[in-house]
Amino acid sequence: MKKNIILIGFMGVGKGTTARAFAKKYEVYNIDTDDLIESKENKEVKKIFEKKGEAYFRKLEQKTADWIIDSVQGTLISCGGGFYKVKNLHKMGTVVLLDASFDWILNRLKTAKNSESKLAKRPLFSQEAEAKKLYDEREKAYKKVADVIVNVEGKSLEEIVKEIAKKCRVQ
Repeated sequence: MKKNIILIGFMGVGKGTTARAFAKKYEVYNIDTDDLIESKENKEVKKIFEKKGEAYFRKLEQKTADWIIDSVQGTLISCGGGFYKVKNLHKMGTVVLLDASFDWILNRLKTAKNSESKLAKRPLFSQEAEAKKLYDEREKAYKKVADVIVNVEGKSLEEIVKEIAKKCRVQ
């Protein structure tokens, strides 16, 4: 795989889980943009938002995108929910939207084995109406920037990984 694959989608849709499974199956590296930012700042995303605000965090996302363009090839990259807004997203690689309804995502998080930690990492879901509002705002924007859309509802992780590989021509 020479070109990067960029996974976007709403928080909780399974970007990280999918990235890890894809990387293992196709023997490629995977990185997570939020992990890169947390490492650089030595703070959790939640704390960055609390202490420095969203505008600062979005600047960090842009710096991360710039670094990926200059430094990373042949990698699967899972992105935070708002990362789709970076100005040079398509220069990073093929943009794949993991798509699902809000209700499916919420159910996935609530029924996961480690649901408490999954929900704790996503404090917005404690305010379902606010989370749904953000989902509605982003849904069309995600589809607009995606090169490939993979609906993940009702599919196994293996099916999702195979569909991404097929649509991105990875062998």
